[in-house]
Amino acid sequence: MSKRLRRTLIGLGASALVALALAAPATAVPTGSPGEVVSQELLGPDRVLPGAVTATKVTYWSQGPKDAPMMSTGVVYRPVGTPPEGGWPVISYAHGTVGVADQCAPSNSGRTSIYLGYWLEQGYAVVATDYVGLGTPGVHPYLDGRSAAHSVVDMVRAGRSVDGDLSSKWVAMGQSQGGQATMFTASLATEYAPELDYRGAVATGVPSNIENLVPLGGPAFPALPLKGTTVYIANVLDGLRASRPDIDVDSYLTPLGKTILDDVENNMCYSEASAKYGTVPLGQVLSKSLNNPTFMNAARELLTVPTSGYDRPFFLGQGLEDRDVPAPLTLKFAADLALNGVDFAFHTYPTDHLGTVPASMPDSTPFVAALFSGRHPCTGSFC
Repeated sequence: MSKRLRRTLIGLGASALVALALAAPATAVPTGSPGEVVSQELLGPDRVLPGAVTATKVTYWSQGPKDAPMMSTGVVYRPVGTPPEGGWPVISYAHGTVGVADQCAPSNSGRTSIYLGYWLEQGYAVVATDYVGLGTPGVHPYLDGRSAAHSVVDMVRAGRSVDGDLSSKWVAMGQSQGGQATMFTASLATEYAPELDYRGAVATGVPSNIENLVPLGGPAFPALPLKGTTVYIANVLDGLRASRPDIDVDSYLTPLGKTILDDVENNMCYSEASAKYGTVPLGQVLSKSLNNPTFMNAARELLTVPTSGYDRPFFLGQGLEDRDVPAPLTLKFAADLALNGVDFAFHTYPTDHLGTVPASMPDSTPFVAALFSGRHPCTGSFC
């Protein structure tokens, strides 16, 4: 059943419930508090990463668009060995783009970062969210940074509730889509979850300043030497279509555009969509310009990565040959952070998008160790 059909059926069911409510006392739809675990499942040995002794899938409550309650899933990886005093320090990992269809969720597909085992072997527990709507009811709001941040933080809460040996000390980490999620997490973690001991973050390949490109969107959008642009934007539009029905996203789409959005929502993960639609120019997806106040305000709310307001140090890494997240956009982001006096370390690497993670690990490893030890890590462009 497609998510769109599911939404229609849910809407019809809601109408029936309204009719019933006229004859019965009103009752609230049951939801849990952020981080509250709905269910848990111990995964088989084939799903246990190197460096982990167990992998536990959890379903938990979080917050989606407009801070509305939504559920997410994720996996808790417990490292091998005896936990240190105070429990295992926690890395909350935010994954990169996999798609928006339910089957694309890493806890469903079994596809997760090959580098998580490295962090487990360093003596950290790893909790890895799927994000709200990705494998759970509702449509995944792709690149809705605030929603993703809630998923990342609440995954720590959920992980600690199923494993009492996890510390309250934690660090956020992510690449690509997960890098954006990590930056939003870094901007709200201490306020959103004051009972936890958030120490800082590591973000690589962060999509930033995308909102500045939105006014160009339309039938005349120029061909750019980038990778995956059309599929990335289709994922964004699909999430926006679900979370902001007032915008009427379909009215901006060509018939081909509607087909692509339906495919990414229901049928195709990122790799499949890229194989089929990767060469389709964005101009063939859009029927009219996106450059209007309603759409622009929604895009800014969804996509704009904060450039101030951070209260813990973080690490920012960028590949200079990145064609998914072009370096000039990140250089502007780093410059804005520096102008605002933000405490961060910035490193560039002569590599592409996916190569940024392994290239950055010699620098990010001591950075994370310093965060957990309570020492101030080396920050500044020349660390």
